[in-house]
This record gives sequence, structure tokens and C-alpha cells, in this order.
Amino acid sequence: MTKTFPRDYIAGLVVFLVALPLCLGVALASKASPMSGLIAGIVGGVVVGLLSKSGSSVSGPAAGLTAVVATQIDSLGFNAFLLAVVLAGVLQIGFGLFRLGFLSGFFPNCVIKGLLAAIGVILILKQFPHLFGHDADEEGDMAFQQSDGKNTFTELIETAFDIDVGATVIGLASLLVLVGWGRVKSLKSSPIPAPLVVVIFGAGLAALFANFVPAWALAAKHLVAIPVPVTFSGPTSVFQFPDFTAMGNSKVYLAAVTVAIVASLETLLNVEAVDKLDPLKRNTPTSRELIAQGVGNVTSGLIGGLPITSVIVRSSVNLNAGGRTKVSAVFHGILLAVCVVAVPGLLNRIPLSCLAAILIVTGLKLVNWNLLKQMWSLGWTQFLPFVVTVVAIVMTDLLIGILIGLGVSIAFILASNFRRPLWRVLEKHVGGDVLHIHLANQVSFLNRGALTKAFEGIPDGQHVLLDARETEYIDPDILEMIREFEQDRAPARNIRVSLLGFRSHYEQGEDKILYADFTSRELRDTLTPAGVLQILREGNERFATGTRLSRDLSRQMAATAAGQYPLAAILSCIDSRAPAELIFDVGLGDLLNARIAGNVAKEKVLGSLEYAAAVAGVKLLLVMGHTKCGAVTAAVEFAAKGVRAVDATACDHLDALTDEIRKSVDVAAARAALDGPPEAKSAYADEVARRNVRAVIDTILARSSCIRHLVDSGAVEVVGCLYDVSTGKVAFDVV
Repeated sequence: MTKTFPRDYIAGLVVFLVALPLCLGVALASKASPMSGLIAGIVGGVVVGLLSKSGSSVSGPAAGLTAVVATQIDSLGFNAFLLAVVLAGVLQIGFGLFRLGFLSGFFPNCVIKGLLAAIGVILILKQFPHLFGHDADEEGDMAFQQSDGKNTFTELIETAFDIDVGATVIGLASLLVLVGWGRVKSLKSSPIPAPLVVVIFGAGLAALFANFVPAWALAAKHLVAIPVPVTFSGPTSVFQFPDFTAMGNSKVYLAAVTVAIVASLETLLNVEAVDKLDPLKRNTPTSRELIAQGVGNVTSGLIGGLPITSVIVRSSVNLNAGGRTKVSAVFHGILLAVCVVAVPGLLNRIPLSCLAAILIVTGLKLVNWNLLKQMWSLGWTQFLPFVVTVVAIVMTDLLIGILIGLGVSIAFILASNFRRPLWRVLEKHVGGDVLHIHLANQVSFLNRGALTKAFEGIPDGQHVLLDARETEYIDPDILEMIREFEQDRAPARNIRVSLLGFRSHYEQGEDKILYADFTSRELRDTLTPAGVLQILREGNERFATGTRLSRDLSRQMAATAAGQYPLAAILSCIDSRAPAELIFDVGLGDLLNARIAGNVAKEKVLGSLEYAAAVAGVKLLLVMGHTKCGAVTAAVEFAAKGVRAVDATACDHLDALTDEIRKSVDVAAARAALDGPPEAKSAYADEVARRNVRAVIDTILARSSCIRHLVDSGAVEVVGCLYDVSTGKVAFDVV
């Protein structure tokens, strides 16, 4: 951690320089004294910084609270309002102790990213006038409708008719330095951050203009304006204190609740947003942050400061300047306390236009083309709330804009559930087709019409499965509707209804499965070899397309414990990528598996297949090879090189396998493939795997009179196939 301290101190200095005019501007916009804004900045840096567990957030006077603060000061008076700030801090401490920081998890990602982008847009729009020397609006007044009666756009229009040449030159030159600094590799990696260079550069240019270019000299309104002099000769000369006699005033408590709620929400939002900017990807303990903010507000209110929140502008400047721990936040607060007292005259030489350049570049980093493309790629349900949040925050203020964006996100969720409270899949089980209806995560009374339409659309005589395993909430009206359908309407139409996952919703609910999702003797006896093959074809199609059937494996295990009635026996390779039950999407008890490297028909394998066909009663014997088979590839290499497996590998029994596979290898073709590119070798090995399947089928029929008799009688069919490990598809027509 100590390795980051040098950059943290420099970042703290940059944040201090940016925070100075913002503290003063927030105070003026709140109709409070400039000193109250500076006190809030000092407390936010030192007190909150020390208590917070965030490594990137910087706190200070809340720009999002200016309208609330101004209204309450007019209503209560400043000293009674300070009492409300103290009480608000106590409430925030309570919020933290009761772990209410979890509420930050309820803000959608699209809204948080909209907040970041909106702050970027606001910084650009609000600082653009200052860049050209139009400094009529207060720094820190971030709302669209400003406290002076103007708005963001009218300030931009007025800027065109109020350009100060000296401020403009300094501002544009500062922008060039900032942009150029980031593009020169040696400067970008320098421990000295560009914003600090810009402040020194801007102050130097201002001094140069004042001494040598009088026409470009900056007036006082274009410079930082810290109250001078500041004295601590008496406590009341700087600090103001709460009016505790106002404890009986109900308006104080209403103000305290308002400030506590708004400040907490703004803090949670800003901390969530700043964590997304953090290059170290740390997560701030939000409940601890509420406690830290609460202590900060108690302290600020006791000595005459404005309410405090986490401030995304300062936090983003902190991260851009290289700040990585809370040292930068604390150091910026200390600098506010020391420098405001010690060297206010020196700080008052800093042009606002060079600070505006720093904030504009920060804004450009917050809103960028890549962010827009990313949100667009996520679809309308993410992009539209993102855009609405940006526009709403820019056109109103932070809190109102966030609430509007949150409302749009909720509307999308409700609309999605209203339009699609369920989705239907027709599943082909061994016992017949089942219409599987999956209920959504939330099913409310708003979905009643859609469910009614779905139930009416079920064909008469159909078996339907209502699946609520992924459903967290079902409205009582919907439960009553399902009961009525299950008990009255479905039986009248010969519809059988199975229920799954309703235990937590019905008072005495139990899973009720009325269809067979495993193979019984009766089911198998109704099937032909061609029918079994079709079941496997359809199962592989589901596997390859990611639409596998829902199966209750515990139920299947219990149902098959007393006996098995498998449909088919699979002779396949031991390759870890070729599990037959998954590839063909069947359940427990549906398949017998014989697995051997290279899926060859050795004597004991033949015995297993004879047992499967003659004793276990399967209808289908399936020989399944696969692409990129290691055993086949090894056999091809041994054949091409003319060596034995025992000589090449020192394995005593491997030749028993590879000799079988080598029967399907053309030595000349194998040598040509090995001499060619890697894809030629792979393609030839796959061709040998296909030939090997055909050879194994011929071996089975030639060496087993038992199986041949069953095939001749039509009771059993022997089929070959090739499984593609890259696509998941089984080809039955290539063998």
C-alpha cells in the first residue's frame, strides 16, 4: 500500500484544487456562507475519509442537495438547519448499523452506467462556459435549473456573447496540455499527473497576462475566490453552531429525515458508480459507508458545515489522477483546512478556466463511444433505461434523474413479465409428448390474461407440465386460477396436468408428475427399433441445440431401482467428451453403455452386447465413433510409421486395440496425411473413425450368431453413427 502513497498524495492535491471552487459553488447555490461549503469539504475529506472503507470515493458538500438545502435554510434559518444536519447524520449512522447499505444492490447496472455518463455530460456542459470565461453560474450548481434562475442551455447560449480572451486562451491551452499529456507515453507514465501541471501552467499564464498582456488579464470573477482573510482568533469568527432550542420544531425533524434519505441514496449511488470506475475493481462496504457519512454529517452540522455525500465528480478526478487509497481523500481534506487558512491569496490566482479543462477531460472519460456501443449491444431493455437516465439527470438533477431511470427499468421488468409470464416447450418423452410450461420468476395478477390465453391454447387430450421451480413469487389470484384449471377445466378437456416446484406456493403443495419420464417395460414393448432410433435422433438434436428435457433424476432413480428396461445399448469410446446419456438426452435406465477405446468389438464387448440384446431386451445396438479420437489417431500414426504399439509406447496391451482399428487404415493414405498439414492428419483420422464404425458393425454381425438372429427377426437393429465433438451433433448417415 505504501507504494501507492506518492501518487495518492499527488491525486489528493489535484482533487483539492478541483474541490475548492466546487465547495464554494455548492455553498452559494445552497444560499449558505462560503465557509460552510469549505467546512463540509474538510470534514468530508478527513473525517469520512478516515472512517470509510472505500479506496476511491471522495466526499464533500452535496451538489445534489442544493435545492433541498436552500429550501430548508429559507424555512428554518441556518442554525436550525445545522441541527437538522446533525440529526440526519444520526439517522445515517442508524441506517448503517441496520445494514441498509444492501439497498445499493437494487440499482440496475444500466442506471448506474447512465449516472456515470450523465455526470460526464453535465461536467462538459457546465464547465464549457467557464472554459471561455463565462463565470456567471456558480461552480457546483449541477442541476439543470440553476439557483440563479437560468439553466444549463441558457448558460451555453450566453457564453457565445460573453467570451473572455485571456480565460479562453488559458482554458484551450490547458485542454491541449491534458490531451497531449495522455498521448505521450513518457508523460503518461510520469508520476506527475497532468491536472497538476495544468493548474501550475494556468496560474503562470494568468500571471504573465496580468504583467505583460493587460488586455488578456483575468478579472477576479475568472479566478478561484476563497474568502480572505480567514481568522481563527475566535471560534465564532469561522464556525457556526446548531440551534438546539429548535429541538421542539417538527420542521427540523422533517428536514433531517429528508436530508438523511436523499444524502444516503446519493451516497449509495455514487459509491456504486465509483466502484465501477475503480481500476482495482474493489467493492465498498456500503453499510460502513453510511456510518462514515453519518459521522461526517454529525461533525459538519456541529461546526457549521453543509450536508455531505460521496461526490462522483471528485471521486472520478481522484481516480484519473492516480489515487488508489483513501489517503488521497484524507490529504485533500487536510489541504483544504491548511491552505484555505495559510495561503488563500496564492490559491486565488488559479484560473477557473484551467480547472474547467480538467473537469471537461474527466467528463469525456466518463462518457465515451465504447460505453454507448456496449449498452447498445445489450439490447433495448438495457439501452433505453441507460439513455433515459442520462437525459433525465442532465435535464433535472441527479436524484430525480436516477428515480426516472429506475422507473423505466422497472417498467421494462413489468412489461417483460406481462408479455411473457411463461414460455412453452413441447417435449418428446418416451411416454409421449408433454407440453412443458415454465412460469416466469415473478407471476402477478397482471399476467392473468396471458395465462388464461395459454391454458385455452392447450390442445384437448394433451399432457401439460406446469413448472414453477424458477418462480419466486406467484400472486394468490394466479394460484387460484391454476387450481381451477387443474381440478375443473383440464379434466373436462381430457388434459392431464403435472405440477413441479409448487411446494413453496401451495399450502400443502406436492410435486405431481403424471407422465413417464423413464422407460418402463410397457413403454419399451410398444417401441420398434426404428422408434428407438428416432428417440435418439431427437434427443441429440435437443442436446446440440441446448434444449434438453427437464428431468427429475431423483424420481427416475427411485423408479428404476427395482429394475431396468433400457431402450438401446451403445458401444462407444472411453473419450471423456462422449457421454452417451447427455449426447442423446435420455434419462436413467434408458441406455446400456459399453465403452472401450476406439469402440472396437473385442470378445468381452461382444458378450456385453449379446447380453443387452438377448437378455436385457434392448431394441437397438448403436456403435458410436467420434471425431478427433485419440485411439484412432494413435492407430493411424503406428500404421504410417510401421511400428507396433508395444514398441512405441512400452504398453503391453495397447496393440490389442490398435490392431482392430488398423484394419480400417490405408497405410499409403496415412503416410500422406502425416506428411501434410495438421488439418490433413485430423481429417484422415476422422475418416478412419468412420470406417472403423462400419468395420465394428460387420464384426458384430459376423461373430455373433445371437445378434445376427435377432437382427434377421426384426427384434433388434444394429446402427452406426459418428459423433462430432466440436458441434455435439451425431451423424447417422455417414456410416
